[in-house]
Amino acid sequence: MSERANSLRGEAELLVGDRRLILRPSFAALVAAEEELGSLFDLVERAANGRLMLSEVAGLFWHVIRDRPADLTRNQLGEAMMALGLAGVTPVLKILLKQILQGR
Repeated sequence: MSERANSLRGEAELLVGDRRLILRPSFAALVAAEEELGSLFDLVERAANGRLMLSEVAGLFWHVIRDRPADLTRNQLGEAMMALGLAGVTPVLKILLKQILQGR
């Protein structure tokens, strides 16, 4: 059985094909995301105003994947997000944004 996300740590799950990815917004992962995407405060504000771009969501997800498989590409992650659609991606994004704002 594969490991599940720990909600007490602010983790979320995303299915990419037959793989369950655990997304964990650790300090190091969020710093890496911020270096690429800019201020996390601005990211959260854009999300709240419905102005978050798909590339930003993919970037955030990419950086917070815990134990990212070596053979996973960013394109595969993006394709999996498209397969899930906004309805499937939004709950995962919501968990991560809540963790960014509230912490543990």
